[in-house]
Amino acid sequence: MSSPRESEARAVLKSVFGYDDFRAGQWEVIEAALDGRDVFAVMPTGSGKSMCYQLPALVSGGLTLVVSPLIALMRDQVGQLVRAGVPAASLNSMNSEQEAAQAWDQLNSGELRLLFVSPERLAGDGLVGRLKRLGVTRLAIDEAHCVSQWGHDFRPEYRLLAKAREALGGVPVTALTATADRQTRDDIAQQLFPAPPRMVVHSFDRPNLKLAFAPKDQPRRQIDDFLRRHRGGSGIVYCASRTKTERLAEGLREKGWNALPYHAGLEQGERNRNQDIFLQEDGVVVCATIAFGMGINKPDVRFVVHHDMPASIEGYYQEIGRAGRDGLPADTLTLYGTEDMALRRRQIDEKPIDDERRRIEHKRLNAMIDLCENALCRRSALLAYFGEEVAPCRHGQSPLRCDLCGDTAPALADVTLDARKLLSAVIRTGQRFGAGHLADILTGTATEAVRRQNHDGLKTFGVGQDKPKASWMALTRKLFAADALAEASHEHGGFRLTPKGEDILFGRESIALRADLNLPRARRSERDAARADGLDEGTAALFEHLRKLRLQIARDEGVAAYIIFTDRTLIAMARERPAALDEMRRIDGVGERKLTQYGEAFLEAIGEFAG
Repeated sequence: MSSPRESEARAVLKSVFGYDDFRAGQWEVIEAALDGRDVFAVMPTGSGKSMCYQLPALVSGGLTLVVSPLIALMRDQVGQLVRAGVPAASLNSMNSEQEAAQAWDQLNSGELRLLFVSPERLAGDGLVGRLKRLGVTRLAIDEAHCVSQWGHDFRPEYRLLAKAREALGGVPVTALTATADRQTRDDIAQQLFPAPPRMVVHSFDRPNLKLAFAPKDQPRRQIDDFLRRHRGGSGIVYCASRTKTERLAEGLREKGWNALPYHAGLEQGERNRNQDIFLQEDGVVVCATIAFGMGINKPDVRFVVHHDMPASIEGYYQEIGRAGRDGLPADTLTLYGTEDMALRRRQIDEKPIDDERRRIEHKRLNAMIDLCENALCRRSALLAYFGEEVAPCRHGQSPLRCDLCGDTAPALADVTLDARKLLSAVIRTGQRFGAGHLADILTGTATEAVRRQNHDGLKTFGVGQDKPKASWMALTRKLFAADALAEASHEHGGFRLTPKGEDILFGRESIALRADLNLPRARRSERDAARADGLDEGTAALFEHLRKLRLQIARDEGVAAYIIFTDRTLIAMARERPAALDEMRRIDGVGERKLTQYGEAFLEAIGEFAG
């Protein structure tokens, strides 16, 4: 039996936002906020964190000040709220004079319920003092991991928020993040709260995301194959450098994809245009550095690909979390190789940080490498990093198995003998050559480089003829990942033995590794691309019909398509085919304001399609 306050909150949830029920973990945070308590929530992307401060602002009234790190994100949220009939505004450097004046008029009249600002804006020109006089009732801090030096998106300006809270009169704080391990959570709590807050740590699991990893083997071809399974869907391909984003986008465009680059070095106008196209259109692929994503509130991202291995599990989790925020199935693929691992280790070694910070960053990188080379379940390994124990997804509740939980699970194999052959070749060649050269020696391939170095006369020349060159190169990568090999030189590359490698070579230690997965290549026909949403032919056709109408309305209004209705709502319309406004009202995601604005147009479209 729900309390009167919960009943009131549910009524607002339905009438304003069109949802019949809370998502897991939401009410716990909302209830604490309505009680006037400090609350710190760690909830996965797609779990509806923004509702945890939007709904209390409407139920209890007053002004909620929301600190958000990116202008694009706050403008997007304000646009969605205003179309749902919520008095909301933002103060940022992209406001026109008219927008700023309107926001202050709403503030002065007491009409506004949610005001979005950046931490930099809050720190400047006496804004806190003006807001205090107007009577802020609560402070919401989105992307709270930005306050922690251990977080992957540390923003020094977030450190000023504790003082801003004091200056506002010690108002209650709701802090939210999707990504924080235990150390980062402790740091966030210490930085933002004078006393321990109400902690809500929801499951990190995103059961609608499929997790897959693959060693690099012609990455462009691998990515093209992957995209062919997602024709018509929007997604992000993350690259480790600005140059790669532009080259990959160009290569994908040549193959017929609507691919656009995004990185901090692009001219601001081009960055904004590419971001707007991605937000507003369907079937767009953005090739981006990690500069792209935190401010993206697009719920229907159907896939995230990593062209290069991420630097940490926190970063990886944050980035794949941008897919499937609408709860529908979404796909991920992470490519990795020895060069990625060496680059990430080198980046840490070259940072101007103290030894303890360097040790922690290497530990986090090793956890990422372990996830890449993991032999068990990706999902259980990922969640274990965040302190959460779950059964492998082949046995659990996840509808989408990871790439290691197929019908035949990969097994560990003892590779000690082969490892000794390879490590011996490393020693005998002077510990300075790369994987390709070592593989040529082991397979007995007398290349010009091998002959020039007289390596065709080594005892190890040809001892690995029973395996192809690719297998020996893969073993080099695995031994590097297992810390049996290290980079010989930052300038020239190559490999040298570590103490662990010496223990394996001289029989003091054995080693077992996972065989590489052979992921199936996509067929070259678009007809073979299965729909990720699992819709039957008739429902899918109506869904696409409604998406065209939505896009037309969005273009007319100059907003992102999902601000009109999300894919999830359109799919519900396509399945249930409402014939009247009362039936449309029952569709998840159709609030009263949107029903009034768009209900008749979508009913007409459904009728035309059926007729």
